[in-house]
Amino acid sequence: MTLLSDRPTTRVESAPSRALSYLPTTALLLDLGIVIGSCLIAVLGRGLLPLGARTDVSHSVEQVAPVLVLLWLAVNATAGAYRADLFGAGTDEFKRLLNAAVYTAGFLGVGCYLFKYPLSRGFFLLAFAVGLPALIVGRLLLRRAVRSARARGALFQRVIIAGGPAQVDEIAAVLFRERWLGYQVVGALVPSTYEHTETGSGIPVLGCCNTTEEIVAAGDHADVIFFTGGASTSAGDLRQIAWDLEQHAVQLVVAPSVTDISSDRVRIRPVGGLPLVHLESPRWAHATRWAKRTFDLAGSTALILAAAPVLLFAAARIKLHDGGPVFFRQTRVGRDGQHFGCFKFRTMVSDAEALLTSLHAEQGFEKGLFKMREDPRITRPGKWLRRFSIDELPQLFNVFCGDMSLVGPRPQLPSEAAQMDDSGVRRQRVRPGMTGLWQVSGRSDLSWDEAIRLDLYYVDNWSMFQDLSILSRTFGAVVGSRGAY
Repeated sequence: MTLLSDRPTTRVESAPSRALSYLPTTALLLDLGIVIGSCLIAVLGRGLLPLGARTDVSHSVEQVAPVLVLLWLAVNATAGAYRADLFGAGTDEFKRLLNAAVYTAGFLGVGCYLFKYPLSRGFFLLAFAVGLPALIVGRLLLRRAVRSARARGALFQRVIIAGGPAQVDEIAAVLFRERWLGYQVVGALVPSTYEHTETGSGIPVLGCCNTTEEIVAAGDHADVIFFTGGASTSAGDLRQIAWDLEQHAVQLVVAPSVTDISSDRVRIRPVGGLPLVHLESPRWAHATRWAKRTFDLAGSTALILAAAPVLLFAAARIKLHDGGPVFFRQTRVGRDGQHFGCFKFRTMVSDAEALLTSLHAEQGFEKGLFKMREDPRITRPGKWLRRFSIDELPQLFNVFCGDMSLVGPRPQLPSEAAQMDDSGVRRQRVRPGMTGLWQVSGRSDLSWDEAIRLDLYYVDNWSMFQDLSILSRTFGAVVGSRGAY
């Protein structure tokens, strides 16, 4: 059972931020400004596109632009782009914006064609070519603002989790770990046979599952009720609870007892009134195919050429410092448990390995990944090499040779791999990566268990889009130097 040792164990009585109710309006006003700006850009720039004969359609553009603004926002609203439960997570928000843009373009184009209205093609193309990306960027900035506010304790929703104690703790652990989701667990509803006042992780028990309506009606306790395994004995019980709560301003969420599954692998298919959750098979096999290998070859070649001056400068700086070897070659565990030599720039003194045993004893280290914030073995050049992860650039040659990938699980030492259980061996089904979820989620600040969890999530839920996302986030992680020491 996962313990939330650093979470408060008392019930939170404060009200949630009212700003949550203003998110749809904020998104609407943001979209309004973006669409108006896109139309202005399209009006001013329509003549710059080489689209055939130049005719004066200024009057028609001035008439259509306001119609386009209102039409686009109306289609956005119809597509559900301003739903209150849409903000902060997932890709559904962006899919709705994309669908709305396609429908708006279709309505406008077909309408002008049917009524033989002389609309500028340059205006039409620019309005959507500028507007859609700008809308997506605007929502990304809004999402970042929401997550930043939640990190400061604002814009949260109070959650009561109903279910068996073990299931409650599992769901609570996920919600507490992913604070950016904005869910604050304030209590639990458990089966009547449970006799303790708290769950194993310290969540206060507010009552029994069959008293959900009474708990909600008795006080301003929650905005969301999570139902998980053990919350009810039958589907009829859960339906009755939903009926009982329909007069209260409370959201109902059914949380299956599965975690670390990406949305791309989940399909919900209602059959005969029964919502069936289909889970696709893990996708690790897709990460071993030719597309990812081709991407690694092309990417590593381009990066080696681009980083050549930095590589030469770093090598010279290391050699001039103490005259020792430039590179450090360390045995790591790769795909299918095969060992390979992982290259890095040397950032420690030449006898660093000999000093490791004494440091283990000094720090009380037993297992996992050994890291020290002020490691005395690190050289002066090694500090800035690690600060910007330049010491890892020689691994590009490992990627080029096929021992590693640009994105993947962290390459482990044989001693680390030997400590892992069967679930940890799954991470060896793909090539280790120069960067990965562990790199963009905290690097050395992560616990051993959290690093393994992220690696397994990557292996089971691989996609090329996820690789591209990790690569883009790696730049920010490296520049910010979070967890780099």
